[in-house]
Amino acid sequence: MKKNIYVFNEGEFKRKDNTIYFETEKGKKYLPIEDINDILIFGEVTLNKRFLEFMTDKKICLHFFNTMYGYYKGTYYPREHLNSGYMILKQAEFYMDENKRFEIAKAFVEGSYRNISQVLNYYYKREKNVGDILENIINLSTKIEGCNDISELMGIEGNIRDTYYKAFDVIIEKPDFIFEGRSKRPPKNELNTLISFGNSLLYVQVLSEIYKTHLDPRIGYLHTTNFRRFTLNLDIAEIFKPIIVDRIIFNLLGKKMITKKDFEKDMGGILLKEKGRKTFVQEFDEKLKTTITHRGLGRKVSYQRLIRMELYKLQKHLMEEEKYIPYVSRW
Repeated sequence: MKKNIYVFNEGEFKRKDNTIYFETEKGKKYLPIEDINDILIFGEVTLNKRFLEFMTDKKICLHFFNTMYGYYKGTYYPREHLNSGYMILKQAEFYMDENKRFEIAKAFVEGSYRNISQVLNYYYKREKNVGDILENIINLSTKIEGCNDISELMGIEGNIRDTYYKAFDVIIEKPDFIFEGRSKRPPKNELNTLISFGNSLLYVQVLSEIYKTHLDPRIGYLHTTNFRRFTLNLDIAEIFKPIIVDRIIFNLLGKKMITKKDFEKDMGGILLKEKGRKTFVQEFDEKLKTTITHRGLGRKVSYQRLIRMELYKLQKHLMEEEKYIPYVSRW
């Protein structure tokens, strides 16, 4: 399986013959090009046109993150090699038709809600006091069917997620990590910093998987397609946030792999230090490789593969071959 390369150091990317290397003051590190899926860059790097042309030839995306906060800043998205005019027209058709768009958007919200419920069920069975929160979310979910437009649907999705976040303190049970409400750019506490960082990693991973399909990432359905470059990856990520990002956070804090010492205050917000970022990235990468038994296929697939399969299901829906049903975890 190809792997993601995560770069935290300062240095320069260069091409040499049919491979690449990353050069720092400590020396050169060669990277076998055929083994690379994507490159995620957190440090200050330099690169040239020759290197970017090689990345295009090898169909490798480069994702850039803010050096200080770890925010996702943008992607070098090589020339689309699988995009088809037919699929772009189908995506646009389903976006422009309010009923067709709403049906897809509702499925995303339904998938998000069901995976949130599965996470809460898991902890409820382990005697975490999340029963009332789970019940409130189930009650909110009954309103999904009665929604009439996208804004109303997003309002319900927001209410479900806000209610769900109240369970974080109950699950984590650590005074150093209190939720205190969602805050972004900059996050106001440590838990929000972890959520934002994890979500950014997931958005990039979904974008990378979209690149390997016939879909265009600029046309989403739950998130409005506007002047934002990519929206489809935000849609698909809603389904996987609870079972990938949130579970990683609970695991990292539960095992004390990340502690209060891994954060610092800066510019009115809370910053995750490089050591903490590396720990999170390592867990994220391991999670993507983790396999589960897929009920429909009867065999094991990785979480990375699950994301790609979700996109294939959406393609079939757009081609009117098979109705899209979002993936729901067993727990």
